[in-house]
Amino acid sequence: MRPVLLGAMSPESLMEELQAAPSRALAARRLSELGMPTRKSEAYRYFEIDPLMEHDWEVASIAPTAEIEETQRQIVITDGVVTALPADVEVQVGCSDAIDLDGAHFDPLYYLGHLMSREVISLRFRKDAKVTIVHRYTRPAKLLAYRTAIYVDANVHVQIAERYEGEGACGALILSGHDAFVSRDATLTLVKDQTLRIGDYTPIFSHRIKVDSQASCRLHSFDFGAGSGLQLIKAELHEHARIDADHLLYAKDHSRRGTVSQIVHIGQSSLSTQRAKNILAEKARGIFDALIKVEHTGKYTKAHQNSKAILLNDGAYMASKPQLEIYIDDLEASHGSTTGQLDEAQLFYLRSRGIAREEARKMLILAFANELIDALEDEALREELHRSFEEAYWGVTSVTCMETCHGCEDLAAETAAK
Repeated sequence: MRPVLLGAMSPESLMEELQAAPSRALAARRLSELGMPTRKSEAYRYFEIDPLMEHDWEVASIAPTAEIEETQRQIVITDGVVTALPADVEVQVGCSDAIDLDGAHFDPLYYLGHLMSREVISLRFRKDAKVTIVHRYTRPAKLLAYRTAIYVDANVHVQIAERYEGEGACGALILSGHDAFVSRDATLTLVKDQTLRIGDYTPIFSHRIKVDSQASCRLHSFDFGAGSGLQLIKAELHEHARIDADHLLYAKDHSRRGTVSQIVHIGQSSLSTQRAKNILAEKARGIFDALIKVEHTGKYTKAHQNSKAILLNDGAYMASKPQLEIYIDDLEASHGSTTGQLDEAQLFYLRSRGIAREEARKMLILAFANELIDALEDEALREELHRSFEEAYWGVTSVTCMETCHGCEDLAAETAAK
């Protein structure tokens, strides 16, 4: 299948071509209206989407059922099928061909993913829970599409950590993402930890998040490594709802990696904060294309957005575009973006204390990244993400200088704060 050919089809032809269920009629209509993404599409302007859309893909089939294993606090999804469930966490898991689609999502691949998914994996939380979702990919050079719906009931607080295993899926294209529904007075925390390597699968994750009145959502995305991938997020906030989104990116080689998002304030007194930190090496390109939109009904909104990037090489490039679209006056909003290199004055200060230049660079980069990692409340997750970042950047899971330099870590943090 060549995805680019789907762009010229009518909704009826799309339904027939993709053998989609009748419940996907809205997705077919919206995909027909938007067309398939190209390098001229706003959301994909800085990501090399054309080769992926023009490639003739073999579509990976998804088995209707699988043998379910019991795990400790883990949900394992292998090639789009649930293969393991936690014995110690109460979560209702099922599949359905019907879901409340977002009829105003900006990403056409959100709709293509729904059209190609025979069923949506449904996860409903009725009680407080902490769980890890492991996404496992094993089919090389194929196009795999699947969707997950997350339901958090009223007054329930859920933390989901996501990990990705795809060593056996070299050259694959993964179209996936969540439709998350956070009910009144509930909290959903999503923590994504993904490291890609050269030749790995290419993930394009399109998320839709609906945060109901007085509910909150925390998004923490940590993307590391040399492979290319993109996450696209559409969030809608209702009255007194809140979303806090942090994105830490470390990219190297020729990777194209980052976040495209739209946060829409619909209800009064809603709050959003979005922070992005990007560390780019060699010929990597970082992407932060983020829009905060405040509707006429979103009085007394507070919305803040900021992006910072460090370029470690002359060939690295950061595409940062924070945006505000506001239709009212009664609100508080700000946005900003900075891109530069490591501060030579900070490097000089550390070197004057007897620290080698390369070690000083490492320390400043670690201090820069730690702000977002240390924002996590879960200590075990913080430790795991420190290991993921250190392994992606240094190639090891611990930094020798931090263990032996008698206070270097505190010194680095103190210097970075100046």
